[in-house]
Amino acid sequence: MRPRVLTNTYILPSVRLLKRDYTYNAPTQNYPSHVPTNLFQKLFLAAGSGIYSFFDPTRADLIATLGETTAFPFLMERLRDIMLSDPTGRRILRDRPRITSSSIHIDRLLDYPENTIGRTYAEWLKREGVSPDTRARVRYIDDEECAYVMQRYRECHDFYHAITGLPIIIEGEIALKMFEFANTMIPMTGIGAVLAPLRLKPKQRERLRTIYFPWAIKNGASSKPLINVYWEEILHQDVQDLRDELGIEKPPDLRELRKKRISRL
Repeated sequence: MRPRVLTNTYILPSVRLLKRDYTYNAPTQNYPSHVPTNLFQKLFLAAGSGIYSFFDPTRADLIATLGETTAFPFLMERLRDIMLSDPTGRRILRDRPRITSSSIHIDRLLDYPENTIGRTYAEWLKREGVSPDTRARVRYIDDEECAYVMQRYRECHDFYHAITGLPIIIEGEIALKMFEFANTMIPMTGIGAVLAPLRLKPKQRERLRTIYFPWAIKNGASSKPLINVYWEEILHQDVQDLRDELGIEKPPDLRELRKKRISRL
């Protein structure tokens, strides 16, 4: 009797991942920005980008690499399936819209009525000094459709900031990462939410533990999937109406809490 050969599918835990036989051999290039990598290369990139981004959280390129190399296929397929199960999500996957300053006309959004999603988003961008044009193209996710799902999440990130009011200071980013993890289950968001607080001062960690993490877990887990929001089509909608529709409570103003603490010192 011929001995049974143990393939990678038997050795490693993720069957869906290993069906592709990417453990040693990288796949072919599947879209223009795609950098084909095998499993070991992804793990190496994940470890390196994770370590360096911990010590320098301003390196958006490293955070992007960490996000892509830890987004195992079955996780991205789950998020894609959430989109496919929703009529709006299916339209987003079909249309493949991109969010840039020119595609949604940022300057015009500032003329929208107060409390509209468009104006809230544009004012948040202006206040925080950020631009939607800085989002890097996905490179390390092998499936072309799943790569777009990650790209869509990445480009919608600032909308999540805008409707929650969370600033881009490190506490705000960590709180939003926990919210995103509860809503999307993208591993990088959970990794960032758990490890990044180690860099904070005790009072900052206390604020996250007692105020923002409970808010993030409750609202992220109970709200509708934000990946299915077609932001470009609802810019005229009232932002509070959207929060009510999605099931999101706005958290306490983080900058105000920080100011109050400083004033008491």
